Amino acid sequence: MNCLEPSRLARRAFLGSSTAAVGGAALAGLLSRSSAAAVGGTLSAPHHAARANRVIWLTMAGGPSQLETFDPKPKLAEMHGKPMPESLTKGQQLAQLQGQQLNCFGPQHAFKAFGESGIEICELFPHLGSVIDDVCLIRSMTTDAINHDPAHMFMNTGSQIAGRPSMGSWVTYGLGAEADDLPGFVVLTSLGRGGQNQPIAARQWSSGCLPSRYQGVQLRSQGNPVLYLTSPAGVSREAQGRDIATVGELNRIQQQRFADPEIETRIAQYELAFQLQASVPDLMNTSGETAETLALYGCQPGDGSFASNCLLARRLAERGVRFIQLYHKDWDHHGGVKEGVRLKAEEIDRACMALITDLKRLGMFDDTLIVWAGEFGRTPMSQGGSGRDHHNQAMSVWLAGGGIKGGMVHGASDELGYAAIENITTVHDLHATMLHLLGIDHTAFSVKFQGLDVRLSGVEGAKLITPILA
Repeated sequence: MNCLEPSRLARRAFLGSSTAAVGGAALAGLLSRSSAAAVGGTLSAPHHAARANRVIWLTMAGGPSQLETFDPKPKLAEMHGKPMPESLTKGQQLAQLQGQQLNCFGPQHAFKAFGESGIEICELFPHLGSVIDDVCLIRSMTTDAINHDPAHMFMNTGSQIAGRPSMGSWVTYGLGAEADDLPGFVVLTSLGRGGQNQPIAARQWSSGCLPSRYQGVQLRSQGNPVLYLTSPAGVSREAQGRDIATVGELNRIQQQRFADPEIETRIAQYELAFQLQASVPDLMNTSGETAETLALYGCQPGDGSFASNCLLARRLAERGVRFIQLYHKDWDHHGGVKEGVRLKAEEIDRACMALITDLKRLGMFDDTLIVWAGEFGRTPMSQGGSGRDHHNQAMSVWLAGGGIKGGMVHGASDELGYAAIENITTVHDLHATMLHLLGIDHTAFSVKFQGLDVRLSGVEGAKLITPILA
């Protein structure tokens, strides 16, 4: 702001004067403010009746193989070791197999039918199979990106360009938060076994061109959930509250002068941090959960596992967090996909079932949208004899709860699992459908950025995946 001349500062303050009182309002409600004051949404009301009130997005970081999880391919098994038909692959984009001999690589595990719906999934996922009638499995998802970081960006923001808002930021920007003592958008990560530990950058939950108050907040699942959350020795909560109030008052003076939304963010974030000191320790302490619940998830309090994070996701949902994103890493199987997926199934199978079961038990399943997805799929061709390369033309995702029709399969890939051919869906379609279930019309939900309309669902004609809607 220092680079702006005084006349421009005056105009900026004048044009934003209607919001100048926000900082004062937030400060006045330091210890008992409404959820709207914590993080208010920009939509005065949803565009239409919402089916879901919150989202739990389960990110399988690294790119899970659909061929060892949710997309059975008996023909590919028949052709194991034989050359991949050139008619499918000629001129196609590949990540690390470009110019190499392409041989079919059959599914490494058997598939089994589960539930009354008889949906076939890999036999390594019996717990998920026990609730498959609550799940909608999409076998025809496609994405634009073929390498990890841009693929994560695309799945999270609808763009491969860094700096666009993440989906959690879009949702809280539109609808605000329900919790008055927790962020509206929370991220948890866990580390798995049996794959390559791809890094996850904080820009994946950035607010991008939206005000920074809508960015995701990462809570660590082991140790201190937020660094420096504990007050230093000798500092009482009352003294700290007075400090926060004084800092807030100074920021309010700045806000009255400049009407800068980032100053509002600063006020809100100081206050939220103060609230987190009381709310987060109780949230993260799962020792009060019953033995039955811990056994359901298959975790121990504070063990940092994906299962423990699923339990924390349920607790966050109970407390009004709008968007909860879990990252579980090590799904990148360029080699050893057979053993790697077996290890991943051990880590997530029971927990995914438990999350669905627990939400149903608490009466929260019908208004909680659960999405399970990686950043791309894997090739039906072998890499190094035991693994699979990145692939963007066919992948599997699943959804449950929050207005989703359970016990169904939507779309299909070809008989070798190379490309989606029936009811082809895109990441933009998935984002549009998610927003629709939250009561938001994706075509009417945008911001101006660098002279262009920016949408989570893009501007390329995303469509709702209507057959999967209950």
